[in-house]
Amino acid sequence: GFYTSLLLTQTPEHILTQTNNKTEILCELKKEHTGVYWYRWSQERQRFEFLVFSNTLGKATYGTNVSQDKFSVREARSHSSYSLHISHLQPSDNGTYYCSVSQSSQLLLGTGTQLTVADALPLPPKASQTPVSKKPVPRITKGRAASRKGPCSPLVWIPLAAGVLLLLLGLVPTAHRLYRLRRRLWLRMH
Repeated sequence: GFYTSLLLTQTPEHILTQTNNKTEILCELKKEHTGVYWYRWSQERQRFEFLVFSNTLGKATYGTNVSQDKFSVREARSHSSYSLHISHLQPSDNGTYYCSVSQSSQLLLGTGTQLTVADALPLPPKASQTPVSKKPVPRITKGRAASRKGPCSPLVWIPLAAGVLLLLLGLVPTAHRLYRLRRRLWLRMH
């Protein structure tokens, strides 16, 4: 049986890339294991396909009709994470990729990474209307780049927005008390 497990986390969740590119999926393991299996769920064929197994010594065993030129597994940080490298990407590589470890005759699956390979990626609406400049782009130093981002940087506006929200939520009980007090005074006067 297959079971998804939070003991195996995969990054990223989604990959959108072009034909002939290459990509990498990282799998972090919080569990003892003898090696990592990689599977692909094919929506088209409605089945799991075994791609490759890499043991802790780095020896790889490939599935039937799986190209060793296309798929390779690399280990990082002393058996705690593995990465699946996929090259020469084609639309036929589309699917959800899972890393997996074996535990008492069951396979624990990672969180999954959905891979979409397209012949051409859609351009954002703004980019398609802007003419391409032939002038060399000036290099921005790190200091200027950081100051340029300024208030638009998510590192700035996310905590700021959270702080404003908490402040507003804290004012609700106070506003309610003032309203009740004002109403009592108004009723006494009339």
